Amino acid sequence: MNENTALHLSPAPRDDQPLLREEERQRCEIWTRVMGYHRPVTSFNTGKQGEFQQRLHFQERTSPALAPTPTLAPCR
Repeated sequence: MNENTALHLSPAPRDDQPLLREEERQRCEIWTRVMGYHRPVTSFNTGKQGEFQQRLHFQERTSPALAPTPTLAPCR
């Protein structure tokens, strides 16, 4: 699949959900934080949109030294 191919994935319809034609669906707008404030990705120039698509998401592992210390019951 090349970068110009749009892939439309829809969840399997449930019995209580009506089926919508493509023109009836609402476009989902994605916002992200850039330079300290939030903007929609659609307002980015071509280069910034490319950078956004190349971003990697990760989760840091907590260092044992930074792990929260257990709280103790208050003294009475």
